[in-house]
Amino acid sequence: MSPAPFSRSADLKRLRDEGYFVRIQGGFLVMREVPYVDGQRQVRTGTLISSLTMAGDETRSPDTHVVYFDGDYPCRADGTPIQGISHQTNTVLSLGHGLTARQAFSSKPDTGYTDYYHKMTSYAGILSGPAAVVRPGITPRVFRAPEDGEDSVFNYIDTASDRAGIGALTERLHAERVAIIGVGGTGSYVLDFVAKSPVREIRLFDQDEFLQHNAFRTPGAASLGELREAPKKVDYLKTIYDRMHRFISAHPVALHDGNLDLLNGVTFAFLCVDAGDAKRGIIEKLKAIGASFVDVGMGLELDDGSLGGILRVTASTPFKRNHVYQGRISFVGGGADDLYSSNIQVADLNALNAVLAVVKWKKIRGFYRDLEREHHCTYTTDGNMLLNGDLG
Repeated sequence: MSPAPFSRSADLKRLRDEGYFVRIQGGFLVMREVPYVDGQRQVRTGTLISSLTMAGDETRSPDTHVVYFDGDYPCRADGTPIQGISHQTNTVLSLGHGLTARQAFSSKPDTGYTDYYHKMTSYAGILSGPAAVVRPGITPRVFRAPEDGEDSVFNYIDTASDRAGIGALTERLHAERVAIIGVGGTGSYVLDFVAKSPVREIRLFDQDEFLQHNAFRTPGAASLGELREAPKKVDYLKTIYDRMHRFISAHPVALHDGNLDLLNGVTFAFLCVDAGDAKRGIIEKLKAIGASFVDVGMGLELDDGSLGGILRVTASTPFKRNHVYQGRISFVGGGADDLYSSNIQVADLNALNAVLAVVKWKKIRGFYRDLEREHHCTYTTDGNMLLNGDLG
């Protein structure tokens, strides 16, 4: 992790300057080697852990007065528990990023904590005060050199997952190397969601230029100048999402039998391309490398002056593949009568199709609970009907 927060945030810098052993780990501020007294009146050390609220690489005021602690419940010098800070006790909490905690404390000043220096030193004082009575001279100010930070895929700290307590779940996505094949509509929304997750790598595949019609079914707002340049879709989107995620690669090509090696190493793929023979080869390649994938599709029709249609999400994993060839995925293009292939503007349905696909990916990886383990799902717009099939 970049040292910038410690140089740009006065409260974090002050903690280090005064000798507290602090670092940022994931979306948490961690203070190690905090002395305390246990129930047997022995002096031990534990770790204080606080969620972080940040604006870029600068801290804001703490959003909560609660702090986690990895250690036994702290006591006074005589061995009686410090009850005034009790919030959640003797429960193993997995916070992600290699962090666990056994306690959560709650101690709120009348005016709240002004900054993280105020918050962390207050809790450190509550814990270390009795320890200094039992062992005079002991202090949490150990003046230990900070450790090297973790290698994050993000350009700034992900404080959203950890403040919500789902850091451990998010770690299930860390090893993923994701391919998004087709980024003109639904695929661009898939990228928007995937780029906000800590996947190791994102590969974008699309040979087409980013033109005016794409601007109306893609997240964000392209400028007139950007449209005049007619960049490749993958290059345009990479430029935007590089601001957040560090490991996005752009491949301005259509995948075919001659370049399928570009998928080597991929663990999951989103297929957001029109039906055609090329899709069959892509699917066979994903099967050969053991990758799971989700294929999305949309069928629309104009009737009686309004649009109606069905959105489809079909998943394939190493444990269930055969349904893909039983009519679930078409390998024949829609032709001139296919409204969707004519780039009809349906950004809301593109986004919804992407949401359903990304949720399915996260269910496959255990992030979301999956009761039916469906491998095929359709949403019908006119009846607001969601149906599952090919249960596994």
